[in-house]
Amino acid sequence: MPTEQGSPSTQILPDVQQFSATDGATTTDLITAFVATVLRSRDLERGDLKVMHRAVRELRYALSVFARYRDVRKVTVFGSARAPASHPAYGLAKAFAQRMVQAGFMVITGGGDGFMHAAQEGAGREKSFGLNILLPFEQAANVVIANDPKLVYFKYFFTRKLIFVKETHAFALFPGGFGTHDEAFEALTLLQTGKSSLVPVVFMDAPDSTYWHDWYDFLRHHMLQSGFISPSDLHLFKVTCDLDEAVEEITTFYRNYHSSRYVKGQLLIRLQRLPSTDMLARLRPLGNCGPASLDLRDKVWTRLRR
Repeated sequence: MPTEQGSPSTQILPDVQQFSATDGATTTDLITAFVATVLRSRDLERGDLKVMHRAVRELRYALSVFARYRDVRKVTVFGSARAPASHPAYGLAKAFAQRMVQAGFMVITGGGDGFMHAAQEGAGREKSFGLNILLPFEQAANVVIANDPKLVYFKYFFTRKLIFVKETHAFALFPGGFGTHDEAFEALTLLQTGKSSLVPVVFMDAPDSTYWHDWYDFLRHHMLQSGFISPSDLHLFKVTCDLDEAVEEITTFYRNYHSSRYVKGQLLIRLQRLPSTDMLARLRPLGNCGPASLDLRDKVWTRLRR
């Protein structure tokens, strides 16, 4: 792929030069490169520049809001904005958010009504974030999060999705329409392809409902049987109608897991505590399972704890 030519050093804005005097070289290099990219965009049409400008503004502001809560785990709740309070799963969404806050999590939603409102009722205003999308209809902020400094408005779905994925540590999905399924498959695709961090994903509905079970059957009978997904892809998530099971799926995930990343085709997992000898023995056979294998070398395990 061809690279852009030209040295940005001769085009540094005074603000960047001032910034370099008070901040580290690594951040200054990134800011300089960013400004250089903007300057190389002069020949773009005005409409394209407006998209770039708005997208960067939205990301910068959203990231600044979340920066103050970087050390707090968060769960993102998706679901229909049209679900009434009488929906059988409305109370489940509220109770789930309450339980997650009790477990030390904050709750992120799209900031709208329906299941999003239910989750933020359960979490409370102080423990809630709202990522609202500006639409010509339907998506106004719910009364729990309205006018809160943790409510962020987006013009573009793609910037909103990026913040959802980047800032969350778990996903919980309640029944919904096109938007909910879009968010569900976005999360699963990023997990499947290794483009996002490993996080637990739960699909929840009221007891006696078959909404997500029917969806799961579609995956098995059409996607899996046709070879469009792998059997292991069905282990990326859990479908349940049980509140305790949903909460446990998320909280137990983080009992020892810290983070993960790919290095030269290998998935390296950082743990909070070193695995026991027995656990190492159980995991060692996985070391030959391909590009996503666990590296079980002693020197890797000793680096897992910060």
